[in-house]
Amino acid sequence: MHLSIIIANYNGEVFLKDCLESINTHCATFSHEVILVDNNSQDNSLALVEKLSAPIKVIKNDENVGFSKANNIGVKASSGHNVLLLNNDTILCGNITAALDVLKDEKVGVVGIKMLGRNKEYRKSAGNFPSVWNLIKLSRMMKTNGSFSNGNFEEELYSVDWVEGSFLLTKRKYWDMVGGLSEEYFMYCEDVDFCKKINDKNLNTLFYSAISYIHFGGYTSARSKTINESFKKYARKHMTQPKKSLYLMLLKLKQVQRNVKSYF
Repeated sequence: MHLSIIIANYNGEVFLKDCLESINTHCATFSHEVILVDNNSQDNSLALVEKLSAPIKVIKNDENVGFSKANNIGVKASSGHNVLLLNNDTILCGNITAALDVLKDEKVGVVGIKMLGRNKEYRKSAGNFPSVWNLIKLSRMMKTNGSFSNGNFEEELYSVDWVEGSFLLTKRKYWDMVGGLSEEYFMYCEDVDFCKKINDKNLNTLFYSAISYIHFGGYTSARSKTINESFKKYARKHMTQPKKSLYLMLLKLKQVQRNVKSYF
């Protein structure tokens, strides 16, 4: 298989049909497999998948193991030499062959594409690694300079620190090299962490603006605690003193909770 598409699913029935149909439409020109890892959904997700004609490998977990572990399980069961992590609440808007072509460069470790909202409005999905400076206002984690602020891109390719895990394309050999997604993150920040591990291997993360996907997910206030904990884990893992202590102090002062909406 050329590409393994991994979908972590938890109660995603309302989105799954459109997501899987978009894969059938826009990935028909190249060899691929779809692996859906279900985190013990309590809706009719699996019944829906069984009714579809497209071949989909389903892995059933007995509990909700989180986004990171579910994707790791899916990749382990896959056979492609390229891997695409794709959220269950997404729709591909075009053929992704061009993104796969970008990935052929041996110095490229990760590729992301342009993310749109449910009304096809541009949503930022790539940015800069966490720092004390951008913790003060989390929108600084996003690429805010030039065309990244409005979605009117002048170039096809941009070098970034990280891309969203809702569409994260990488080489299997690099996935294995860095150990996949770090499972200390149940959800959130695992994509930033993965790209940091890729960066530490002197590999590039690129944002390809010429193709896009719709992502229906977004922020709810109930998730702020999980996001906060994930950023703490990132700081302890990747930052050095004294920046680490300052970063954790700011988190403790609830800076993330006050500003987290600007991140989404």
